[in-house]
Amino acid sequence: MISNKRIAIKFVFAVVVVVLCCLFVSGDARVRCIESEREALLSFKNGLIDTYGSLSSWRSNECCEWDGVKCSKTTGHVVALQCDDYRLQGEIASSLLELHRLIDLDLSGNDFGGIPIPKFIGSMKQLQLLNLGSSNFSGTIPPELGNLTNLLSLDLFSNSLASISAFTLRSVLESLETLDLSDNQLNGSMPDTRAFPSLTKLHLSGNNFTGPIPLSIGQLSKLQVLDLSYNSLTGLVPLSIGQLSELQVLHLSYNSLTGSVPLSIGQLSELQDLDLSYNTLEGIVSESHFIKLDKLKKLDLSFNPSLILDIASDWIPPFQLSRLSLAICNVGPYFPNWIRTQTNLTTLDLRGANITDEAPRWLWSTFSSIQILHLSDNQISGPIPLFPVNANTIRLSGNMFTGSISSICKTPLSLIYTLSLSNNQLAGEIPDCWEQMPSLHALSLANNHFSGEIPRSLGALHDLQGLQLHGKESEYWNNLGLLKLIDLSSNGFTGNIPKSFSTMRGLRSLNLSRNSLTGHIIPDIGQMEMLDSLDLSHNQLSGKIPTSLTEIHTLGFLDLSNNKLSGKIPTGTQLQSFNASSYADNDGLCGDPLPKCPGDSLRPSANIPRENMNENDGNNFSFMQEVGISMGFVFGMLLEIGSMSGLLCLNPNGDETEMQR
Repeated sequence: MISNKRIAIKFVFAVVVVVLCCLFVSGDARVRCIESEREALLSFKNGLIDTYGSLSSWRSNECCEWDGVKCSKTTGHVVALQCDDYRLQGEIASSLLELHRLIDLDLSGNDFGGIPIPKFIGSMKQLQLLNLGSSNFSGTIPPELGNLTNLLSLDLFSNSLASISAFTLRSVLESLETLDLSDNQLNGSMPDTRAFPSLTKLHLSGNNFTGPIPLSIGQLSKLQVLDLSYNSLTGLVPLSIGQLSELQVLHLSYNSLTGSVPLSIGQLSELQDLDLSYNTLEGIVSESHFIKLDKLKKLDLSFNPSLILDIASDWIPPFQLSRLSLAICNVGPYFPNWIRTQTNLTTLDLRGANITDEAPRWLWSTFSSIQILHLSDNQISGPIPLFPVNANTIRLSGNMFTGSISSICKTPLSLIYTLSLSNNQLAGEIPDCWEQMPSLHALSLANNHFSGEIPRSLGALHDLQGLQLHGKESEYWNNLGLLKLIDLSSNGFTGNIPKSFSTMRGLRSLNLSRNSLTGHIIPDIGQMEMLDSLDLSHNQLSGKIPTSLTEIHTLGFLDLSNNKLSGKIPTGTQLQSFNASSYADNDGLCGDPLPKCPGDSLRPSANIPRENMNENDGNNFSFMQEVGISMGFVFGMLLEIGSMSGLLCLNPNGDETEMQR
């Protein structure tokens, strides 16, 4: 009996233990945040301006549940404070020193108003990850950061930091693997990289470093990424770079490096991305420079005008590139046959590469994945082919292509964004299939020999923000912001004005002057409600001026002269405010500001006083000054329209303006 009772008691005790364990596991007995650390975080919050409420959760007693705060699951200590992109302002309180177990501090993507990096951070010796990037810090990099001997990653990118010397002189961060100081205002010589022997990633781009690349760079045996682009570095590319056996990315572009490309680069068997563009490198680049680069995916040697590529036509490279740029290098005179082997290319840029050759047939069919094809400013000849269907940018301007461009209608080009065929020897009619290119923003056909009617389908290009076609005129550059322009002046176009033009309601300027257009002014022209300037002069347009023209209240310039228009000028304050010269040499037109129409003799004169005419003329001139265009013969080529706006340029004898950054 007693034995049974003991068994029962043991059973009950076991059940209680199990229940207690379950309660503990379920969270009722979980480790909570340390109160002193909670107070430290609240003190940190009190020094900040949290305009967007990013720290609104920092109210409860359980700080381990606050946004951006991470705690150890075993001790409850705060181990990570990740307030990146919280758009915080204010100051960083030294109360963070109370977070003795903090290993990850990320305050990037905030705005601390140009204050220096707090020196006390250098006392947080347990830190392994420190990210203060893009947070509006200025001044010098405090040497106290050199005390962070456990640091694995230091990110100070995109600030206004001006000096690094004190930091590097006092630092030996043997554990540091990533150092990102890019996009600051650091100047002087490059830092002594021997202070960071374990680096795998070094980003120093976008600063003002001068002088040579130190030879000691070759001692960073673990380095995988080296980005020194966009500085003012001079001297040679050091031979010691060839010792970086684990290097995957090498960017030295946009400097003032001179001399030849060292053959030692060809020993970097792990290299995937090589960019030496925009320097002053010279000499010969041969097959030996790529002997072990079988993993190379991106190669950019562009804008080194004295660099000569001397590569055999039967060479088969060890790599398969996705991007190749040899612009403004000496690649020609023949089209490089080895490029035919690079079937994975998405970008091919050979502009200004001194190629004087016929475009090989394989060029148009080999690269099924090509997106950007840039062959401008060579002397490449041949007909316009069927373009690759996946292309979004095709630039063939400044060459010797001949024949018709009707082939563009035979390939679906729904992705095409920029098409430039200007400054060639193309001829015939402009095809009428532009509705097949709904994404087209920039179209240039300048300086060719096109003829015939204006294609109606151009009106289907709703994203096209500029259309330009000129006769013999001088080149004129101007950045017109977001101005939307159609200029087809001074050509031999015939036929009617396409009705589809009226659907371009965001258009600011329309110039169809000095052609041989016939028919009537489109009746719905009033739908172009944003129009500032309208020039239809020197054509053979007939019929009445549409009454809808009075609905364009923004019109500041109007020229309908030298046509065959007739009837009464529609009554409206806007149309009567223009000078009589805007309607001159239309024998059938009458009404203010021209002489009265028959039957209007009893109506009081509404002639504009001379001083008002002069004032209006001045307004017209001010408008032309403001937008930077002359709608007569003196208008040249518009290219840049704001941040990647569109342009269609058709200029039989003009020059093409570069439509790119």
